[in-house]
Amino acid sequence: MSNPILISAAITVATAAPLGAGAQIAKAEDTMPIQSSTQAQPQNHTYLGMWVTGDGRIRQELLATGCYDEARGNRQSAYLSRYAVTGEHIDYSDDTSFTADGTFIDTDTLHHGGMIVYREKR
Repeated sequence: MSNPILISAAITVATAAPLGAGAQIAKAEDTMPIQSSTQAQPQNHTYLGMWVTGDGRIRQELLATGCYDEARGNRQSAYLSRYAVTGEHIDYSDDTSFTADGTFIDTDTLHHGGMIVYREKR
């Protein structure tokens, strides 16, 4: 069990520090990944593996465990969470209420979140 006094002190320190001149608010892709506490359902489909944008900036691995591991730029494991494939449709979700979906156009092309990602050729 967590010590409520320590948690309170950490919150006070974090919220009491003022933003100085030139300080920047962190972007979503700069934050730490959220590990899912809800068990993902194992997946068995033809779309398992690595999917990459044309410029290579976003790399998303669909794992047989029902989890995905997404890298953004030089940041490995920027996002870790769950997914489920039904037919040609994929649904993503995590414990922060984030949801997204996509459609597999063929075995090598996925349209997802305004992006087109391609199966990585090995």
